[in-house]
Amino acid sequence: MRTTSGEIVETLPRSFQVHSKICMELMRILDDIMRIFPDIEDARPKCSSGIESLVYLNNSIQKAKLLLQHCSECSKLYLAVTGDTVLLRFQKAKKSLEQSLIPIQSMVPVVLAVERLVHLWALESAERDAFLANEATKKWTSSNQVLVEIACTRSSDQLFSAKKAYHVLYKKSIEEDVAHHTTGDYRKLLLPLVSSHRYEGDEVNLTIAKAEAKILHEKISKKAYNDDDLIRILATRSKAQVNATLNHYKDAFGKDINKDLKEDPKDEFLSLLRSTVKCLTRPEKYFAKIVRLSINKHGTDEGALTRVVATRAEIDLKIVADEYQRRDSVPLDRAIVKDTTGDYEKMLLALLGHNDA
Repeated sequence: MRTTSGEIVETLPRSFQVHSKICMELMRILDDIMRIFPDIEDARPKCSSGIESLVYLNNSIQKAKLLLQHCSECSKLYLAVTGDTVLLRFQKAKKSLEQSLIPIQSMVPVVLAVERLVHLWALESAERDAFLANEATKKWTSSNQVLVEIACTRSSDQLFSAKKAYHVLYKKSIEEDVAHHTTGDYRKLLLPLVSSHRYEGDEVNLTIAKAEAKILHEKISKKAYNDDDLIRILATRSKAQVNATLNHYKDAFGKDINKDLKEDPKDEFLSLLRSTVKCLTRPEKYFAKIVRLSINKHGTDEGALTRVVATRAEIDLKIVADEYQRRDSVPLDRAIVKDTTGDYEKMLLALLGHNDA
């Protein structure tokens, strides 16, 4: 069967494009000549000049065949010297390098985590929150929930102190940075959250709770998740009032608000709204989930684990640990021992209250 130029292209490496074009052109000419050569020979003239021309043509064909064979051999030699052999050696060297980097790659995050844990723990709580908030704004992504954590799990006085520390450390307000680094619905939610100064008392107004539960349900039913009233309720009401409103929401409409906010599990703004609700109403449950996600079969998220332990150690880490065990049926200290090593493990356990570990 006659070889086509298209088939030759498919068998030649892309790096030999120019060389392959020469070979293809030569093959095409040779193919054409070989195809018509029998016809020429049948009709060849009986004169000596015609015979000489055919002999010359035949010699040219033979030379073309030899040249094509030479090109093929050159291609193989070129591949052996600079192509496949070099690529194979490179792949072997790369694999060897990657294998040698595995222990280093696993060690570096742990070393950095130890340094970060020491750094965070050495800071006063207000400075620590200011540092984390500044880091969150500079590296902000729509999935970053640190600003919500700080705004919604701290008391009004703690948040106010963090904002003062932020101003001293970074010569600007946290509101300025949030406004600068966030956009759209995220800015619309986060700005009032970090600006808020909530009432900290236990008193609630049940009439307001019922009215605002209805507002929340109406807005969520219409998927108006960025509605001004919805954000106002979550950003300004006291935590006791928010709890009363959401309890009435569940009683009146038969479903927890966070389940209604899971309309689209992949929507990161809805995820931020759910985190806002959980941080305001059940912070220990929120932090237990962060810890659970940071310790999983895919590897440890040292950043999240370090942040939770460092920021909650003096507040409610024992409650977070109890919630973790209730949900996962494994003590948090055992999970940490299983998932961490060395000084990092020892420091985490010490902050958990296991100083003899």
